[in-house]
Amino acid sequence: MRHIRSFAPIERADARILILGSMPGEASLRAGHYYAHPRNMFWRIMGELLDADPAAPYRQRVDALKAARIALWDVLRSCRRKGSLDSAIDGGSLVPNDFAAFFLLHPQITRIFFNGAKAEECYRRHVLPGIGTDSIECLRLPSTSPANASVPYERKLEAWRAVTARI
Repeated sequence: MRHIRSFAPIERADARILILGSMPGEASLRAGHYYAHPRNMFWRIMGELLDADPAAPYRQRVDALKAARIALWDVLRSCRRKGSLDSAIDGGSLVPNDFAAFFLLHPQITRIFFNGAKAEECYRRHVLPGIGTDSIECLRLPSTSPANASVPYERKLEAWRAVTARI
């Protein structure tokens, strides 16, 4: 089992929305950027929601998120995992990111969206008890991962519309 580390957040100081994954998969770790697996639907969905090209260079996709005041990060700073599946994360190795510091720097965040069940579970179990952000609305969305292929794209897109519903 390999020890892996997540990326720095995509952020701007006036972000109002935070999207949280659990931990980057192997394709993302190799590429050095979020949601790099070609079958992950994240950038396609965000492209639809933000009227942006999901095939644009990574920097342009990141800029589209920032322009919409959306921050992107992972719940976990590091863990041990074999492969890319959330189910393969060693529960005893979880180290969450520093959300207390993050929220101090981003006081305008009012909503958190979890990209799948593992992100929500890790946040609620390993982060929330220590920071108590009751005023932030939280919603789990269907994972954009190719491992969640049983949920059709159209259903994922419809659920993810909540991200931009009040922008």
